Amino acid sequence: MDEPPDADPVTVTPCENGPLLVRGAFRLTTQGGEEIEPGRRTVALCRCGASAVKPFCDGSHKAIGFTAPSGPDVSC
Repeated sequence: MDEPPDADPVTVTPCENGPLLVRGAFRLTTQGGEEIEPGRRTVALCRCGASAVKPFCDGSHKAIGFTAPSGPDVSC
Protein backbone atom coordinates (compact mmCIF):
# COMPACT_ATOMS: atom_id res chain seq x y z
CA MET A 1 0.00 0.00 0.00
CA ASP A 2 1.81 3.10 -1.22
CA GLU A 3 0.85 6.31 0.52
CA PRO A 4 0.95 9.76 -1.09
CA PRO A 5 3.76 12.04 0.10
CA ASP A 6 1.30 14.17 2.10
CA ALA A 7 -0.06 11.18 4.07
CA ASP A 8 -0.20 11.50 7.85
CA PRO A 9 3.07 10.49 9.45
CA VAL A 10 2.94 7.31 11.50
CA THR A 11 3.34 7.77 15.23
CA VAL A 12 3.82 5.02 17.80
CA THR A 13 3.08 5.99 21.40
CA PRO A 14 3.91 3.59 24.23
CA CYS A 15 1.26 4.12 26.89
CA GLU A 16 2.51 3.82 30.46
CA ASN A 17 1.48 0.38 31.76
CA GLY A 18 -0.46 -0.23 28.56
CA PRO A 19 -0.39 -0.81 24.82
CA LEU A 20 1.41 0.79 21.92
CA LEU A 21 -0.88 3.26 20.13
CA VAL A 22 -0.20 3.40 16.40
CA ARG A 23 -1.67 6.31 14.46
CA GLY A 24 -1.41 7.37 10.84
CA ALA A 25 -1.13 5.66 7.47
CA PHE A 26 0.54 2.43 8.62
CA ARG A 27 0.59 -1.10 7.25
CA LEU A 28 0.35 -4.01 9.70
CA THR A 29 1.65 -7.41 8.60
CA THR A 30 2.38 -10.83 10.02
CA GLN A 31 5.97 -11.99 10.26
CA GLY A 32 5.40 -13.78 6.95
CA GLY A 33 4.24 -10.60 5.22
CA GLU A 34 0.48 -11.22 5.23
CA GLU A 35 -1.43 -8.00 5.71
CA ILE A 36 -3.50 -7.67 8.89
CA GLU A 37 -6.46 -5.36 8.37
CA PRO A 38 -6.53 -3.01 11.36
CA GLY A 39 -10.01 -1.68 10.61
CA ARG A 40 -9.09 1.89 11.58
CA ARG A 41 -6.32 4.48 11.41
CA THR A 42 -5.50 4.26 15.12
CA VAL A 43 -4.91 0.90 16.82
CA ALA A 44 -3.70 -0.26 20.23
CA LEU A 45 -1.17 -3.07 19.97
CA CYS A 46 -0.63 -5.41 22.91
CA ARG A 47 2.75 -5.31 24.60
CA CYS A 48 1.92 -7.27 27.76
CA GLY A 49 1.35 -10.59 25.96
CA ALA A 50 -1.97 -11.34 27.67
CA SER A 51 -4.43 -10.09 25.04
CA ALA A 52 -6.86 -12.62 23.60
CA VAL A 53 -6.97 -10.65 20.32
CA LYS A 54 -3.24 -10.27 19.61
CA PRO A 55 -1.69 -8.30 18.10
CA PHE A 56 -4.39 -5.92 19.30
CA CYS A 57 -4.89 -4.84 22.91
CA ASP A 58 -8.01 -5.99 24.75
CA GLY A 59 -7.27 -4.33 28.10
CA SER A 60 -5.79 -7.48 29.71
CA HIS A 61 -2.77 -5.47 30.87
CA LYS A 62 -4.93 -3.96 33.61
CA ALA A 63 -6.01 -7.36 35.01
CA ILE A 64 -2.48 -8.78 35.09
CA GLY A 65 -0.84 -5.68 36.55
CA PHE A 66 1.44 -5.10 33.55
CA THR A 67 3.92 -2.28 34.10
CA ALA A 68 6.10 -0.52 31.54
CA PRO A 69 7.20 3.06 31.14
CA SER A 70 6.00 5.38 28.39
CA GLY A 71 9.59 6.29 27.54
CA PRO A 72 12.86 4.38 27.38
CA ASP A 73 13.74 2.28 30.43
CA VAL A 74 17.11 3.71 31.43
CA SER A 75 17.54 1.33 34.38
CA CYS A 76 18.96 -1.41 32.10
